[in-house]
Amino acid sequence: MKRGRNRNVPFVSNPLLRVSLPAYRSQLLMFCVALGFVALAARAVWLQVFSQDFLQRQGEVRYARTIELPASRGKIFDRNGVVLASSLPARAVWAAPEQVDATPEQLARLARLLGMREGELNRRLADNDRSFVFLKRQVEPDVAEQVARLEIPGIHQQREYKRHYPEGETVAHVIGFTNVEDVGQEGVELAKNAVLSGQPGSRRVIRDRLGRVVEDVGATREPHNGSDLALSIDSKVQYLAFNAVREAVEEHRARAGAAVVIDVRSGEILALANWPTFDPNSREKLSGAQLRNRVLTDTFEPGSTMKPFTAALALELGLMRPDTVIQTDPGRLTVGGRTIGDSRRHGELTVAEVIQKSSNVGTAKMALEMQPQQMWEFYTRLGFGQAPRIGFPGAVAGRVRPYRSWKPIEQVTMSYGHGLSVSLLQLARAYSVFARDGELVPLSMFRVDGGEVDGVEVISPETARAVRQMLELAAGPGGTAPRAQIAGYRVAGKTGTAHKQENGRYVRKYISSFVGFAPVSDPRVIVAVMLDEPSAGKYYGGVVAAPVFARITGDSLRALRIPPDAPLAQVILPAEAVEESM
Repeated sequence: MKRGRNRNVPFVSNPLLRVSLPAYRSQLLMFCVALGFVALAARAVWLQVFSQDFLQRQGEVRYARTIELPASRGKIFDRNGVVLASSLPARAVWAAPEQVDATPEQLARLARLLGMREGELNRRLADNDRSFVFLKRQVEPDVAEQVARLEIPGIHQQREYKRHYPEGETVAHVIGFTNVEDVGQEGVELAKNAVLSGQPGSRRVIRDRLGRVVEDVGATREPHNGSDLALSIDSKVQYLAFNAVREAVEEHRARAGAAVVIDVRSGEILALANWPTFDPNSREKLSGAQLRNRVLTDTFEPGSTMKPFTAALALELGLMRPDTVIQTDPGRLTVGGRTIGDSRRHGELTVAEVIQKSSNVGTAKMALEMQPQQMWEFYTRLGFGQAPRIGFPGAVAGRVRPYRSWKPIEQVTMSYGHGLSVSLLQLARAYSVFARDGELVPLSMFRVDGGEVDGVEVISPETARAVRQMLELAAGPGGTAPRAQIAGYRVAGKTGTAHKQENGRYVRKYISSFVGFAPVSDPRVIVAVMLDEPSAGKYYGGVVAAPVFARITGDSLRALRIPPDAPLAQVILPAEAVEESM
């Protein structure tokens, strides 16, 4: 019976299980539970109220993207509306390396389409720490379509533009080029980058985990295309000048060559040609020599092309008249212990004949009648020693030393183009004072509406016309450049042949040049030509550069439909080389 009663005793009433707990422990437990609920509630309030914007942005990062809408770069035209530069649609192929899932065959095919080595492609895709990497920029649309058909997860494309230059190397130094970001790097593309580039737009989209756009949220900013530009360049004249320079460099085995054509009335640059050059559409193997815009960046001693300015100043100061006789015998002149000379004896020459025969002695005697300050101020008014203001990168100032440091022999040599340096563009512009009756014309690389522009008077019209007649004699049968003549047109100009300097000493290397204008009765174009280091046996400007001038000027006048001002007679040239004093 006792055993039965014990069997009916409740389990919880067992004395061994009776544990007396302090009251504060249960209270502490309840407090902790309540505190936990309060913390959870505070966290919920913090996340849903105070951190809502942050959390929303974090969520959008995982599915929403802002896609840039590229703006089309403005076109560049010549003065007649011929397209010189335009933007064509292209694609940029990029990858999210952590998402790429492709077979070896697909990767090999992708590398071939993008023109990459498989090792380079694999190296870029192996960087799993990056979520974005460009594989190839400015891919042609048809190639991009073939890439898309591979359907490789993680390989994406975005729209962009590729610059195209229809005239290629002919106008490369004028137009320049852009980089893969469509930013100007050279030429007009650099000088007017802000005008041409425009403003890109953007839009918001939702992408899936493979990067595919599944919903277009909407545009946030519309793209604004760049503005178009019209240059002063005439593509026909540019082509003619470019071919003439290239063929002259090849014929005379010159190191380089350059030419510039200027409209006398408006100051517009109709052509600017250089050789060597480059193709802006294919720039894989560019060199510094190819990129140099020699018309603007290269300076040289102008040689005898400076003599007309010395004669002009002598006339302007009243020191000489065109018929004033100067004794040049015995063909040598010693100044300050240094002797200068002519290539041959000329005897008595008038001022006009000094320019026609290119006499160093005659020019030096004119210069010795002047004050150094007068010469320096005249050179400064002509723009020498100052960079041309044409809004174009790379234009240099040349060098004319301050007159206070001139020695008598330096004043003499500068009068016929030694001891100072100029660019071909500066020299061509300075000759506008003879073509425009004493006015120096402002230059422009961009089309000028309205025709003739006002110049700055540097010499009187009477002096300008007198020197113009001298320059016509210099380019005639009795001058140093009969090869500058053009059938049907009267031409005026002056040759230049100057030794080059290396390490401060003159060497037997030459710069051959010619600057002139036509037609003399009503000058319309100024043409300047320079050949650097002709090495085929001829180097005088009258033999090397004058024929290039004649070709460019004649073709340009006909292309511009400028009527002849002389009989269409065959020009007879002497068989022997025409020499000039250097």
